[in-house]
Amino acid sequence: MLRRILCVALLALAALPPSPALAQQTPQEKEQILWQKLEVAIQDVDRNLDGVLAWPFSISPPGRNTCSTPMKCFPRPAPSRSPSSPNSYHQVQQGKLKLGDLYTLQSSDLVGGSGVAGALTPGVTRLTLRDVAALMISVSDNSATNVIIDRIGMENVNALLDSLGLTHTRLRRKMMDVKAAAEGRENIATPREMMILLEDLYRGKILNKQMTDDFFELLSIHKESYIPRELPEDLRIANKPGELEGVRNDSGIVFTGHRPFVISVMTTYLHREKDGGEAIIRIATAAYQMFDRLSRASQYGRVVSAHDTGNP
Repeated sequence: MLRRILCVALLALAALPPSPALAQQTPQEKEQILWQKLEVAIQDVDRNLDGVLAWPFSISPPGRNTCSTPMKCFPRPAPSRSPSSPNSYHQVQQGKLKLGDLYTLQSSDLVGGSGVAGALTPGVTRLTLRDVAALMISVSDNSATNVIIDRIGMENVNALLDSLGLTHTRLRRKMMDVKAAAEGRENIATPREMMILLEDLYRGKILNKQMTDDFFELLSIHKESYIPRELPEDLRIANKPGELEGVRNDSGIVFTGHRPFVISVMTTYLHREKDGGEAIIRIATAAYQMFDRLSRASQYGRVVSAHDTGNP
């Protein structure tokens, strides 16, 4: 079995259910017990995964950060998508591009894993920049991703990441450039930096409100992915999964009532890719169950819902 990596970065504190044994503890100290139990559940997932796992999540202050390996780089099928999409919005905000700019799809744009773009007619089909971004984000269309990279510039993606202090997340090649990957020019990211990027976007630190709202509207389009797999269907989730041989990743924001959270789970060196996907699903489900409970709980831990199961 390969040495496992468990990376945890958590931010969110509220109250836990009181009990006679804990009567002298503060609400924060009581909530700490839920965090500890969540970490035990994650460690159990990690122990049973034949591969390497890392994950952080955050959002609500005050902060909590516990991480055994804070900056491990993972192959990331989506750093070319996740940072590229906010970068395109950033350039629109700067007036360098317009979401309504038209682009005519070319035969040279089409690469493997093109999905929808592969079914369109080259030389005829015209798409707006926002249309291309939607294909990139919602269905992981590789051709659409490469069009965006060409339009905004690979160096600009990395420059924006540098300006945000995200120096371990790099865009080094276009999609399906196997030669570049074989030469070591892999797209990489860390779960911690993907978490920071999403949190900064959520807090409006990168884009103005209009651009932020539109970006998360695209990112919230339903897609086949791991984080939402066992969560309520009506729950808003803005996420971006990624897959390569031996690699399964998913990063996003789960809008859980008053306690939304960012989660980024990356797995690599997987013996079976299916197991990596299952690990992400289990972690996302455990995190949601905790944050949903905290979102609906009073400072004393009473969980309030329309279907109260307690006695009056």
